[in-house]
Amino acid sequence: MRRRNREILSIHIGQAGTQMGQAIWTQYGLEHGIGNDGQRIASEKDAGDTPFIECPTFYSDNGEGRYVPRAIFIDTEPMVIDQLQAADIGELFNPEYMVRGKEDAANNYARGYYTLSHRTLAGAMEAARQIAEDADNLQGMILYHSYGGGTGSGVAAHLLQELAEEFPRKCRLSFSVYPSPYLCTSVVEPYNTVLMTHRTMSCMECSFLMDNQAIYNICSARLSIERPSFANLNQLISQVVSGVTASLRFGGDLNVDMSDFQTNLVPYPRLHFPVVSFAPIISCESVNHEKLDVGALTKQLFDPACQMVRCGLSGRDKYMACCLLYRGHILPKDINEAIASIKATRSVQFVDWCPTGFKIGINWMAPKMAPTGDLAPTGRCVTMLASRTAISDAWSNIDEKFDVMYRKRAFVHWYLGEGMELYEFNEARENLACLEMDYREAGLTDSATPSDIGEY
Repeated sequence: MRRRNREILSIHIGQAGTQMGQAIWTQYGLEHGIGNDGQRIASEKDAGDTPFIECPTFYSDNGEGRYVPRAIFIDTEPMVIDQLQAADIGELFNPEYMVRGKEDAANNYARGYYTLSHRTLAGAMEAARQIAEDADNLQGMILYHSYGGGTGSGVAAHLLQELAEEFPRKCRLSFSVYPSPYLCTSVVEPYNTVLMTHRTMSCMECSFLMDNQAIYNICSARLSIERPSFANLNQLISQVVSGVTASLRFGGDLNVDMSDFQTNLVPYPRLHFPVVSFAPIISCESVNHEKLDVGALTKQLFDPACQMVRCGLSGRDKYMACCLLYRGHILPKDINEAIASIKATRSVQFVDWCPTGFKIGINWMAPKMAPTGDLAPTGRCVTMLASRTAISDAWSNIDEKFDVMYRKRAFVHWYLGEGMELYEFNEARENLACLEMDYREAGLTDSATPSDIGEY
Protein backbone atom coordinates (compact mmCIF):
# COMPACT_ATOMS: atom_id res chain seq x y z
CA MET A 1 0.00 0.00 0.00
CA ARG A 2 1.42 3.38 -1.01
CA ARG A 3 2.00 5.82 1.84
CA ARG A 4 -0.07 8.97 1.45
CA ASN A 5 1.97 12.14 1.24
CA ARG A 6 1.25 15.09 3.49
CA GLU A 7 1.96 18.04 1.23
CA ILE A 8 2.66 21.64 2.19
CA LEU A 9 1.90 24.70 0.07
CA SER A 10 4.43 27.56 0.27
CA ILE A 11 3.13 31.07 -0.46
CA HIS A 12 5.60 33.93 -0.97
CA ILE A 13 4.06 37.40 -0.79
CA GLY A 14 5.57 40.77 -1.72
CA GLN A 15 9.21 41.71 -2.25
CA ALA A 16 10.47 40.23 1.04
CA GLY A 17 8.55 36.97 0.57
CA THR A 18 9.75 36.55 -3.01
CA GLN A 19 13.41 37.24 -2.20
CA MET A 20 13.24 34.91 0.82
CA GLY A 21 11.72 32.31 -1.48
CA GLN A 22 14.64 32.49 -3.90
CA ALA A 23 17.12 31.77 -1.08
CA ILE A 24 14.94 29.10 0.58
CA TRP A 25 14.28 27.06 -2.58
CA THR A 26 17.98 27.28 -3.48
CA GLN A 27 18.73 25.82 -0.04
CA TYR A 28 16.10 23.06 -0.44
CA GLY A 29 17.56 22.15 -3.86
CA LEU A 30 21.01 21.87 -2.29
CA GLU A 31 19.71 19.54 0.43
CA HIS A 32 17.57 17.36 -1.82
CA GLY A 33 19.86 17.15 -4.84
CA ILE A 34 17.47 19.03 -7.13
CA GLY A 35 18.96 21.43 -9.68
CA ASN A 36 17.71 24.85 -10.78
CA ASP A 37 15.91 23.17 -13.68
CA GLY A 38 14.06 20.74 -11.38
CA GLN A 39 16.15 17.72 -12.46
CA ARG A 40 18.18 15.47 -10.17
CA ILE A 41 21.73 16.79 -9.96
CA ALA A 42 23.33 13.70 -8.42
CA SER A 43 22.74 10.07 -7.60
CA GLU A 44 23.69 8.29 -4.42
CA LYS A 45 26.57 6.67 -6.32
CA ASP A 46 28.22 10.01 -6.99
CA ALA A 47 30.79 10.11 -4.22
CA GLY A 48 31.08 13.47 -2.55
CA ASP A 49 27.94 14.90 -4.16
CA THR A 50 24.55 15.48 -2.57
CA PRO A 51 22.41 12.37 -3.03
CA PHE A 52 18.93 12.88 -4.46
CA ILE A 53 16.36 12.69 -1.65
CA GLU A 54 12.75 12.78 -2.74
CA CYS A 55 10.64 15.46 -1.06
CA PRO A 56 6.96 14.97 -1.95
CA THR A 57 5.98 17.29 0.90
CA PHE A 58 7.37 20.40 -0.80
CA TYR A 59 7.86 19.29 -4.45
CA SER A 60 5.52 17.68 -6.95
CA ASP A 61 6.82 15.23 -9.58
CA ASN A 62 5.57 15.91 -13.11
CA GLY A 63 6.00 12.20 -13.99
CA GLU A 64 9.03 12.82 -16.21
CA GLY A 65 11.68 13.24 -13.53
CA ARG A 66 11.18 16.95 -13.04
CA TYR A 67 10.43 18.29 -9.57
CA VAL A 68 8.36 21.46 -9.21
CA PRO A 69 7.99 23.36 -5.92
CA ARG A 70 4.49 23.59 -4.49
CA ALA A 71 4.95 27.34 -4.31
CA ILE A 72 2.92 30.41 -5.23
CA PHE A 73 4.53 33.84 -5.63
CA ILE A 74 2.32 36.92 -5.26
CA ASP A 75 3.14 40.59 -5.74
CA THR A 76 1.10 43.64 -6.70
CA GLU A 77 3.78 44.83 -9.14
CA PRO A 78 5.82 42.73 -11.59
CA MET A 79 9.46 43.75 -11.04
CA VAL A 80 10.55 41.42 -8.21
CA ILE A 81 8.87 38.31 -9.64
CA ASP A 82 10.30 39.16 -13.09
CA GLN A 83 13.76 39.29 -11.47
CA LEU A 84 13.14 35.88 -9.87
CA GLN A 85 12.14 34.36 -13.21
CA ALA A 86 15.25 35.83 -14.84
CA ALA A 87 17.51 34.37 -12.11
CA ASP A 88 19.23 30.97 -12.40
CA ILE A 89 16.56 29.36 -10.22
CA GLY A 90 13.64 30.96 -12.13
CA GLU A 91 13.13 27.94 -14.38
CA LEU A 92 12.30 25.81 -11.33
CA PHE A 93 8.92 27.44 -10.62
CA ASN A 94 5.63 26.98 -12.41
CA PRO A 95 4.95 30.31 -14.21
CA GLU A 96 1.20 29.80 -13.75
CA TYR A 97 1.71 30.07 -9.99
CA MET A 98 3.47 33.43 -10.24
CA VAL A 99 0.76 36.01 -9.69
CA ARG A 100 1.66 39.66 -10.26
CA GLY A 101 -0.25 42.90 -10.65
CA LYS A 102 0.69 46.14 -12.36
CA GLU A 103 0.69 48.63 -9.46
CA ASP A 104 2.87 48.97 -6.38
CA ALA A 105 1.19 48.85 -2.95
CA ALA A 106 3.33 51.86 -1.95
CA ASN A 107 4.05 50.54 1.59
CA ASN A 108 0.38 51.09 2.39
CA TYR A 109 -1.58 48.33 4.16
CA ALA A 110 -4.93 49.82 3.10
CA ARG A 111 -3.85 50.03 -0.54
CA GLY A 112 -2.80 46.39 -0.44
CA TYR A 113 -5.88 45.18 1.46
CA TYR A 114 -8.70 47.27 -0.02
CA THR A 115 -7.53 48.36 -3.46
CA LEU A 116 -5.06 45.91 -5.00
CA SER A 117 -5.67 42.56 -3.33
CA HIS A 118 -8.86 41.85 -5.32
CA ARG A 119 -6.88 41.97 -8.57
CA THR A 120 -4.25 39.47 -7.44
CA LEU A 121 -6.10 37.18 -5.04
CA ALA A 122 -8.34 35.61 -7.69
CA GLY A 123 -5.30 34.15 -9.43
CA ALA A 124 -3.61 33.24 -6.15
CA MET A 125 -6.64 31.39 -4.78
CA GLU A 126 -7.11 29.53 -8.07
CA ALA A 127 -3.47 28.40 -7.87
CA ALA A 128 -3.96 27.31 -4.23
CA ARG A 129 -7.06 25.29 -5.18
CA GLN A 130 -5.20 23.63 -8.05
CA ILE A 131 -2.28 22.62 -5.82
CA ALA A 132 -4.68 21.37 -3.12
CA GLU A 133 -6.58 19.25 -5.67
CA ASP A 134 -3.36 17.72 -7.01
CA ALA A 135 -2.15 16.87 -3.49
CA ASP A 136 -2.85 13.52 -1.78
CA ASN A 137 -3.43 15.10 1.60
CA LEU A 138 -2.55 18.78 1.96
CA GLN A 139 -1.57 19.34 5.60
CA GLY A 140 -1.23 23.11 5.47
CA MET A 141 0.33 26.29 4.16
CA ILE A 142 3.44 28.25 5.05
CA LEU A 143 3.44 31.98 4.24
CA TYR A 144 6.55 34.12 3.77
CA HIS A 145 6.05 37.86 3.99
CA SER A 146 7.02 41.06 5.78
CA TYR A 147 4.79 42.95 8.19
CA GLY A 148 6.10 46.36 7.12
CA GLY A 149 5.35 46.40 3.39
CA GLY A 150 2.06 47.21 1.73
CA THR A 151 1.79 43.88 -0.09
CA GLY A 152 3.27 41.83 2.76
CA SER A 153 0.75 43.30 5.19
CA GLY A 154 -2.40 44.20 3.21
CA VAL A 155 -2.49 41.50 0.53
CA ALA A 156 -1.20 38.86 2.98
CA ALA A 157 -3.97 39.73 5.47
CA HIS A 158 -6.67 39.44 2.81
CA LEU A 159 -5.18 36.19 1.49
CA LEU A 160 -5.05 34.67 4.99
CA GLN A 161 -8.72 35.43 5.51
CA GLU A 162 -9.55 33.79 2.16
CA LEU A 163 -7.43 30.73 2.99
CA ALA A 164 -9.05 30.38 6.42
CA GLU A 165 -12.47 30.39 4.75
CA GLU A 166 -11.52 28.08 1.86
CA PHE A 167 -9.34 25.63 3.85
CA PRO A 168 -10.60 25.96 7.45
CA ARG A 169 -9.09 22.67 8.67
CA LYS A 170 -5.61 23.20 7.23
CA CYS A 171 -2.75 24.48 9.40
CA ARG A 172 -1.38 27.95 8.53
CA LEU A 173 2.13 28.93 9.63
CA SER A 174 4.21 31.93 8.61
CA PHE A 175 7.79 33.16 8.53
CA SER A 176 7.38 36.89 8.93
CA VAL A 177 9.95 39.66 8.66
CA TYR A 178 9.22 41.95 11.59
CA PRO A 179 10.12 45.68 11.59
CA SER A 180 13.52 46.40 13.09
CA PRO A 181 13.60 48.47 16.32
CA TYR A 182 15.97 51.08 14.83
CA LEU A 183 16.27 50.58 11.07
CA CYS A 184 13.24 50.83 8.82
CA THR A 185 12.54 50.72 5.11
CA SER A 186 9.29 52.67 5.47
CA VAL A 187 8.13 55.23 8.02
CA VAL A 188 4.61 53.70 8.16
CA GLU A 189 5.80 50.21 9.12
CA PRO A 190 4.16 50.50 12.59
CA TYR A 191 0.74 51.15 11.01
CA ASN A 192 1.09 48.22 8.59
CA THR A 193 2.30 45.85 11.30
CA VAL A 194 -0.43 46.64 13.83
CA LEU A 195 -3.21 46.57 11.22
CA MET A 196 -2.02 43.30 9.67
CA THR A 197 -1.59 41.57 13.05
CA HIS A 198 -5.08 42.68 14.10
CA ARG A 199 -6.67 41.33 10.92
CA THR A 200 -4.95 37.95 11.01
CA MET A 201 -4.93 37.16 14.74
CA SER A 202 -7.46 34.35 14.30
CA CYS A 203 -6.32 33.28 10.80
CA MET A 204 -2.82 32.12 11.76
CA GLU A 205 -1.90 29.13 13.93
CA CYS A 206 1.75 30.04 14.41
CA SER A 207 3.95 32.91 13.20
CA PHE A 208 7.75 32.80 13.41
CA LEU A 209 9.09 36.35 13.64
CA MET A 210 12.45 37.47 12.27
CA ASP A 211 13.62 41.06 12.41
CA ASN A 212 16.10 42.44 9.88
CA GLN A 213 18.22 44.18 12.49
CA ALA A 214 18.76 41.04 14.58
CA ILE A 215 19.78 39.14 11.45
CA TYR A 216 21.92 42.07 10.25
CA ASN A 217 23.73 42.09 13.62
CA ILE A 218 24.34 38.33 13.39
CA CYS A 219 25.83 38.69 9.89
CA SER A 220 27.98 41.61 11.02
CA ALA A 221 29.17 40.40 14.45
CA ARG A 222 29.22 36.61 14.15
CA LEU A 223 29.91 36.11 10.45
CA SER A 224 32.26 39.12 10.06
CA ILE A 225 30.45 40.48 6.99
CA GLU A 226 31.40 44.14 6.76
CA ARG A 227 28.23 45.39 5.06
CA PRO A 228 25.59 42.66 4.97
CA SER A 229 23.28 42.82 1.95
CA PHE A 230 19.74 41.43 1.70
CA ALA A 231 21.31 38.42 -0.06
CA ASN A 232 23.39 37.73 3.08
CA LEU A 233 20.34 38.17 5.32
CA ASN A 234 18.17 35.91 3.17
CA GLN A 235 20.83 33.22 3.07
CA LEU A 236 20.86 33.10 6.88
CA ILE A 237 17.04 33.09 6.93
CA SER A 238 17.07 30.16 4.49
CA GLN A 239 19.23 28.15 6.92
CA VAL A 240 16.83 28.90 9.78
CA VAL A 241 13.77 27.98 7.70
CA SER A 242 15.54 24.83 6.56
CA GLY A 243 16.17 23.90 10.21
CA VAL A 244 12.50 24.37 11.07
CA THR A 245 11.17 22.45 8.05
CA ALA A 246 13.77 19.63 8.03
CA SER A 247 11.48 17.38 10.05
CA LEU A 248 8.75 17.94 7.46
CA ARG A 249 11.10 17.02 4.59
CA PHE A 250 13.26 14.17 5.92
CA GLY A 251 12.77 11.11 8.08
CA GLY A 252 14.01 11.09 11.66
CA ASP A 253 13.92 9.36 15.04
CA LEU A 254 11.89 12.06 16.77
CA ASN A 255 10.26 14.04 13.99
CA VAL A 256 7.91 16.99 14.31
CA ASP A 257 4.81 17.33 12.13
CA MET A 258 3.32 20.64 11.03
CA SER A 259 0.48 20.43 13.54
CA ASP A 260 3.02 19.60 16.28
CA PHE A 261 4.38 23.15 16.10
CA GLN A 262 0.94 24.47 16.96
CA THR A 263 0.26 21.88 19.65
CA ASN A 264 3.60 22.31 21.41
CA LEU A 265 4.27 26.03 20.98
CA VAL A 266 0.90 27.78 21.27
CA PRO A 267 -0.43 27.59 24.85
CA TYR A 268 -3.37 29.90 24.02
CA PRO A 269 -4.61 30.76 20.50
CA ARG A 270 -3.50 34.41 20.63
CA LEU A 271 0.01 33.66 21.92
CA HIS A 272 1.31 32.21 18.65
CA PHE A 273 4.54 34.18 18.06
CA PRO A 274 7.53 31.99 19.03
CA VAL A 275 11.08 33.37 19.09
CA VAL A 276 13.47 31.54 16.73
CA SER A 277 17.17 30.88 17.51
CA PHE A 278 19.77 28.99 15.47
CA ALA A 279 23.19 27.46 16.18
CA PRO A 280 25.93 27.25 15.18
CA ILE A 281 26.26 30.62 13.46
CA ILE A 282 29.92 30.47 12.60
CA SER A 283 32.12 31.76 9.78
CA CYS A 284 34.49 29.62 7.72
CA GLU A 285 37.49 31.36 9.33
CA SER A 286 36.37 30.48 12.88
CA VAL A 287 34.99 26.97 12.39
CA ASN A 288 38.17 25.18 13.51
CA HIS A 289 38.39 27.20 16.73
CA GLU A 290 34.87 26.70 18.07
CA LYS A 291 33.39 23.96 20.23
CA LEU A 292 30.54 22.30 18.33
CA ASP A 293 29.35 19.50 20.61
CA VAL A 294 25.66 19.15 21.49
CA GLY A 295 26.06 20.90 24.85
CA ALA A 296 27.80 23.92 23.30
CA LEU A 297 25.22 24.22 20.49
CA THR A 298 22.31 23.99 22.94
CA LYS A 299 23.85 26.64 25.18
CA GLN A 300 24.31 29.00 22.20
CA LEU A 301 20.57 28.92 21.49
CA PHE A 302 19.85 30.82 24.70
CA ASP A 303 22.30 33.60 23.81
CA PRO A 304 20.34 36.71 22.66
CA ALA A 305 22.94 37.14 19.89
CA CYS A 306 21.65 33.95 18.21
CA GLN A 307 17.95 34.80 18.18
CA MET A 308 16.13 36.21 15.16
CA VAL A 309 14.19 38.90 17.05
CA ARG A 310 15.63 41.47 19.45
CA CYS A 311 13.71 40.98 22.69
CA GLY A 312 14.15 39.78 26.25
CA LEU A 313 17.11 42.05 26.94
CA SER A 314 15.46 43.43 30.10
CA GLY A 315 15.76 40.06 31.86
CA ARG A 316 12.02 39.77 32.59
CA ASP A 317 11.44 36.69 30.49
CA LYS A 318 9.72 33.36 31.05
CA TYR A 319 9.40 30.42 28.72
CA MET A 320 6.02 28.82 28.12
CA ALA A 321 7.29 26.12 25.75
CA CYS A 322 10.54 25.33 23.97
CA CYS A 323 10.99 23.16 20.89
CA LEU A 324 14.58 22.08 20.04
CA LEU A 325 15.05 20.71 16.52
CA TYR A 326 18.41 18.95 16.09
CA ARG A 327 19.94 17.90 12.77
CA GLY A 328 22.81 15.51 12.10
CA HIS A 329 24.29 12.59 14.03
CA ILE A 330 23.08 13.33 17.55
CA LEU A 331 22.38 10.98 20.46
CA PRO A 332 19.35 11.57 22.71
CA LYS A 333 21.64 10.98 25.72
CA ASP A 334 23.73 14.04 24.74
CA ILE A 335 20.60 16.15 24.38
CA ASN A 336 19.33 15.11 27.81
CA GLU A 337 22.67 16.07 29.35
CA ALA A 338 22.66 19.44 27.55
CA ILE A 339 19.14 20.25 28.75
CA ALA A 340 19.97 19.17 32.29
CA SER A 341 22.95 21.53 32.20
CA ILE A 342 20.74 24.42 31.01
CA LYS A 343 18.20 23.72 33.78
CA ALA A 344 20.96 23.58 36.39
CA THR A 345 22.13 27.12 35.61
CA ARG A 346 18.60 28.46 36.28
CA SER A 347 19.15 31.01 33.51
CA VAL A 348 16.05 29.74 31.71
CA GLN A 349 12.84 30.12 33.69
CA PHE A 350 9.60 28.41 32.72
CA VAL A 351 6.17 29.57 33.81
CA ASP A 352 4.76 27.70 36.79
CA TRP A 353 1.91 26.19 34.80
CA CYS A 354 4.18 24.46 32.24
CA PRO A 355 6.58 22.22 34.18
CA THR A 356 7.78 19.98 31.31
CA GLY A 357 8.89 22.75 28.99
CA PHE A 358 11.10 21.10 26.35
CA LYS A 359 9.99 19.31 23.18
CA ILE A 360 12.78 17.57 21.22
CA GLY A 361 13.06 16.77 17.52
CA ILE A 362 15.97 14.78 16.07
CA ASN A 363 16.52 14.59 12.33
CA TRP A 364 19.24 12.39 10.84
CA MET A 365 19.98 14.60 7.83
CA ALA A 366 23.02 16.82 8.46
CA PRO A 367 22.69 20.50 7.43
CA LYS A 368 23.97 21.65 4.04
CA MET A 369 25.64 25.03 3.66
CA ALA A 370 25.94 26.82 0.31
CA PRO A 371 29.45 26.27 -1.14
CA THR A 372 30.01 30.03 -1.51
CA GLY A 373 27.88 30.99 1.51
CA ASP A 374 28.69 32.84 4.72
CA LEU A 375 28.08 29.96 7.16
CA ALA A 376 30.76 27.34 7.68
CA PRO A 377 29.80 23.72 6.89
CA THR A 378 29.11 21.72 10.06
CA GLY A 379 27.95 18.18 10.73
CA ARG A 380 25.12 19.19 13.05
CA CYS A 381 22.93 22.17 13.90
CA VAL A 382 19.94 22.99 16.06
CA THR A 383 17.00 25.37 15.75
CA MET A 384 15.01 26.51 18.76
CA LEU A 385 11.40 27.67 18.65
CA ALA A 386 10.52 29.18 22.02
CA SER A 387 7.20 30.55 23.19
CA ARG A 388 8.42 33.35 25.48
CA THR A 389 6.83 36.26 27.30
CA ALA A 390 9.77 38.41 26.09
CA ILE A 391 8.20 38.72 22.64
CA SER A 392 5.91 41.34 24.21
CA ASP A 393 8.97 43.67 24.04
CA ALA A 394 8.78 43.57 20.26
CA TRP A 395 5.07 44.37 20.28
CA SER A 396 5.57 47.17 22.84
CA ASN A 397 8.21 48.75 20.64
CA ILE A 398 6.01 48.77 17.54
CA ASP A 399 2.96 49.95 19.53
CA GLU A 400 4.88 52.93 20.91
CA LYS A 401 5.91 53.97 17.40
CA PHE A 402 2.31 53.56 16.26
CA ASP A 403 1.11 55.83 19.10
CA VAL A 404 3.65 58.57 18.33
CA MET A 405 2.42 58.88 14.75
CA TYR A 406 -1.25 58.23 15.36
CA ARG A 407 -1.55 61.01 18.00
CA LYS A 408 -0.80 63.47 15.22
CA ARG A 409 -2.81 61.44 12.68
CA ALA A 410 0.39 61.43 10.60
CA PHE A 411 0.03 59.69 7.20
CA VAL A 412 -3.46 58.48 8.15
CA HIS A 413 -5.04 60.21 5.13
CA TRP A 414 -3.20 57.84 2.78
CA TYR A 415 -5.01 54.93 4.43
CA LEU A 416 -8.41 56.61 4.54
CA GLY A 417 -8.01 57.49 0.87
CA GLU A 418 -7.92 53.78 0.00
CA GLY A 419 -11.32 53.15 1.62
CA MET A 420 -10.25 52.32 5.16
CA GLU A 421 -12.20 53.64 8.16
CA LEU A 422 -10.57 55.45 11.10
CA TYR A 423 -12.10 53.07 13.64
CA GLU A 424 -9.93 50.24 12.28
CA PHE A 425 -6.80 52.03 13.56
CA ASN A 426 -8.34 52.24 17.04
CA GLU A 427 -9.57 48.63 17.03
CA ALA A 428 -6.21 47.32 15.85
CA ARG A 429 -4.26 49.27 18.46
CA GLU A 430 -6.59 48.07 21.22
CA ASN A 431 -6.16 44.47 20.07
CA LEU A 432 -2.35 44.79 20.16
CA ALA A 433 -2.54 46.29 23.66
CA CYS A 434 -4.50 43.20 24.69
CA LEU A 435 -1.83 40.99 23.08
CA GLU A 436 0.90 42.70 25.13
CA MET A 437 -1.18 42.20 28.27
CA ASP A 438 -1.84 38.53 27.41
CA TYR A 439 1.90 37.83 27.21
CA ARG A 440 2.60 39.66 30.47
CA GLU A 441 -0.20 37.83 32.29
CA ALA A 442 1.08 34.49 30.97
CA GLY A 443 4.33 35.08 32.83
CA LEU A 444 2.72 35.92 36.18
CA THR A 445 2.63 33.21 38.84
CA ASP A 446 -0.69 31.35 38.98
CA SER A 447 -2.52 34.24 37.31
CA ALA A 448 -2.73 33.09 33.71
CA THR A 449 -5.69 30.86 33.05
CA PRO A 450 -7.47 30.01 29.81
CA SER A 451 -10.29 32.36 30.79
CA ASP A 452 -7.88 35.27 31.18
CA ILE A 453 -6.24 34.81 27.78
CA GLY A 454 -9.10 34.39 25.37
CA GLU A 455 -10.18 35.60 21.98
CA TYR A 456 -10.22 39.30 21.34
